[in-house]
Amino acid sequence: MTVPLRAARLSARLALVLWLAGAAHAQVGVLEPARLVAGPMLADVTHRTAMVWVQTDRPGTAVSLRLALTSDAERARPVETPPVTTDAHGIATVPVGLLEPGQTYGYTVLVDGREEARPYPTEIRTQPLWQWRTDPPEVTIAIGSCYYANETAYDRPGNAYGGPPTVFESIADLRPDAMIWLGDNVYLREVDWWSAAGIEHRYAHARREPALQRLLATSAHYATWDDHDFGPNDSDRSYVLKDVALDAFARYWPAASRGIDGVPGVFTQFQWGDADVFLLDNRYHRAPNRAPAGERTLLGPAQMQWLLDALTFSRAPFKIVAIGGQVLNPAEVYETYANIAPAERQRLLDEIAAREIDGVVFLSGDRHHAELNRLERPGTYPLYEFTSSALSAGSGQPRDVNPLRVEGTLVAGRNNFGTLAFAGPRTDRSLTMRTFATDGTLLWEHTVAANDLRTPRE
Repeated sequence: MTVPLRAARLSARLALVLWLAGAAHAQVGVLEPARLVAGPMLADVTHRTAMVWVQTDRPGTAVSLRLALTSDAERARPVETPPVTTDAHGIATVPVGLLEPGQTYGYTVLVDGREEARPYPTEIRTQPLWQWRTDPPEVTIAIGSCYYANETAYDRPGNAYGGPPTVFESIADLRPDAMIWLGDNVYLREVDWWSAAGIEHRYAHARREPALQRLLATSAHYATWDDHDFGPNDSDRSYVLKDVALDAFARYWPAASRGIDGVPGVFTQFQWGDADVFLLDNRYHRAPNRAPAGERTLLGPAQMQWLLDALTFSRAPFKIVAIGGQVLNPAEVYETYANIAPAERQRLLDEIAAREIDGVVFLSGDRHHAELNRLERPGTYPLYEFTSSALSAGSGQPRDVNPLRVEGTLVAGRNNFGTLAFAGPRTDRSLTMRTFATDGTLLWEHTVAANDLRTPRE
């Protein structure tokens, strides 16, 4: 080998080493600071505590909050929460504790100590302490189901199934205290069902929708699921990745509790004002839809007993029972309770009557239309069910004849959302249920008095 050739090779190697070193230095030099990609989202707001969920673009990021009262200048000195480190998915839930009841706190998210400003107010409105002091507060809770966020590469061929996400701007404009998501809060696709990474991608993709962010930050959010955010269409307890789906749900929908000892699921309870809300899980313990009649269940025995106990214990004038699919509709079509598990449904209705449980109102989603159902019960008060669907997924005409539908409440062929408004003095509370179009136009409303949802007693 000649000296010039050896020198040339050494020179080439040196050049490669220098190039790699320069590239590595350049990569370090251009590394951008961590940033939010979704959130903040409020959850589990009580009299004195709250949770704030965020997702950043990388794991291992320190997230904290700087917050201060907005109504009292003397006590408005900002304080910071201890930092929480984002997990492998860039997610962190920051607990906020020992606030004061009935106050508004402005807050800013800090990512690695750097403020992440938002173009809308970010506030925590704690629940007022009214018991033994005043009448219950007026409360507005938004409701909705069936949120489909388009992703062209993995959507169905043809026209987009998801409608405009501007519905979330209209909900945010109403400034509800809270929002209940009634299932199908994302739509897992065929490419998602069979891997943890696929499920995670679908949840993250839906949560990052820009039109959704203001609503996430300005109302407290609570959720249950149905088949599309649990697994494949019409899926049940046999779904082999149901625990993976449960983990993903818990990451994206923080809550104080879920399930009970030894019984997993997304079912839980919370209180807002003088309303108790019971979120049910109609998937994790559900038998296959075509199982033998004796095996048919949506809730399973443990969840059913928990629900009956919790309803029996509650003294709230309104006991709101939220579940993914319709409960009262007697039509044996699709995944109505009457079609899938009629014996379990009848037991639930019989127990509500036998235990003389007052104030029960059902909420449901799933059906891709909205309606209010009313079930007359001889000798006691009528049961109502408010079905709200769809937020952005395809919306169509119902194919069943529903004898319980309250005239004028069917909304079909258009996206919509609903609200529950609780108002009035303690001895004469009322619940007004409303359905709105995507642009916020009121489509119908119906008011029920708490005094008319009581079991007659001697």
